[in-house]
Amino acid sequence: MSTDVNLLGKGLKHLGILILLFITSPISLTMGFKALKKFENTPKQYMSYLILTVAGLLIIFTIYFAFKTFKILLKALFNN
Repeated sequence: MSTDVNLLGKGLKHLGILILLFITSPISLTMGFKALKKFENTPKQYMSYLILTVAGLLIIFTIYFAFKTFKILLKALFNN
């Protein structure tokens, strides 16, 4: 049982991107809710809904990317 170094490097790069996504996803969601509260009953309200939609999609992608990243890391460490 040996470690695949190339696959491990790829997994660690994905892990760095995942950490960045873990930081930006909740921040963008918070910005969307604050914009929704600030721009009540104004024409800019649609922009806050756009930010909320993008943040929701980003959170869903972050969860998918986390599973994909951990699968790569497990394959690199425990592959025959």
